[in-house]
Amino acid sequence: MADRPAESPVRLAAETWESLFRAQVAVMRRLQSGPAFKSIALNEYDVLFTLSRCPSGWLRLNELNDHILLSQSSLSRMVERLEKRGLVERMPAPDDGRGVLLKLTEAGSELQKQIGRIHVRDIEALMTPSLTAAEQRELLRLTEKLRGAVARH
Repeated sequence: MADRPAESPVRLAAETWESLFRAQVAVMRRLQSGPAFKSIALNEYDVLFTLSRCPSGWLRLNELNDHILLSQSSLSRMVERLEKRGLVERMPAPDDGRGVLLKLTEAGSELQKQIGRIHVRDIEALMTPSLTAAEQRELLRLTEKLRGAVARH
């Protein structure tokens, strides 16, 4: 086997990032086209899902924004639409006049669960033929390691 020139750390990082990003785009496009997202957009579901994981039931809008890949203004408009549909409820934060607290309504919780059941089956149908269980665990370990490192910086 011929010796390969040493790979630049910058090039390797860029290629790794691009591969991760392209894989995520391909997976998200496939999932968005599935049956789970006929009644609600994937990014709207992401809001419902994130709120469903909040132990207190309420989450600050700015904390929700930390978990969603949208600008603050886009998220605010989306929350308004979800509120008009009766899926989320909001109220002023009691300790901060400018803050907003959000929670799922009963209808929002039911829709999140209904879509979530379909969504996880779609994810499994996509992941299982593509990656072995060991590869999925390794990918999970690596992505959690990357996320943790980014969060510490």
